[in-house]
Amino acid sequence: MGVVTRSCGAARRLVLGLAAGLGLALPAAGAAESLEWAVKAAYLAKFGFYVEWPAEAFEGPGGTLNLCVVGDDPFGNLIDDAVAGQKVGGRAIRVKRLKNLARGSGCHIAYVGSEPRPPAVVENVRGSPMLVVTDASSATPGVIQFVLKDNRVRFSIDDEAAAQNGINVSSKLLSLAVSVKPRGRR
Repeated sequence: MGVVTRSCGAARRLVLGLAAGLGLALPAAGAAESLEWAVKAAYLAKFGFYVEWPAEAFEGPGGTLNLCVVGDDPFGNLIDDAVAGQKVGGRAIRVKRLKNLARGSGCHIAYVGSEPRPPAVVENVRGSPMLVVTDASSATPGVIQFVLKDNRVRFSIDDEAAAQNGINVSSKLLSLAVSVKPRGRR
């Protein structure tokens, strides 16, 4: 993978956009859980800025970028507030809540919580142009997996899974991950 260079302004926007999750320690018990979901919602709202999907993943040039919450919704209004007014590549971000996830669901980013069981859900959409995000407790990780490290919400990235799904993750986002499974050599 070649080195991608961008302006300092782009790097600054990335750092500011993700700073909530990188530098924010979680306080005690109940507040910690609430803050954890707020940070995860902020990440989910920003991930789309650092991922490239194939053009055919969208319903034309004016189509929305669909951020799906699959199964139980731990976010409430947090995720709706995080994406309010944002556009990725000129596309409005729309939040969809689904009981199940399947190919053709129209999701570009899919957060798969604990229910339905992530292994089956993640395997069903492998190979689809979708950024699947799971939690560390998931038996089958997605492209991005949230982890708690040093009492902070962080993430790891499986760039090989991204390649299998036909999406590209920015080198800037890869550099912020606590670990990266690289793409295989061809």
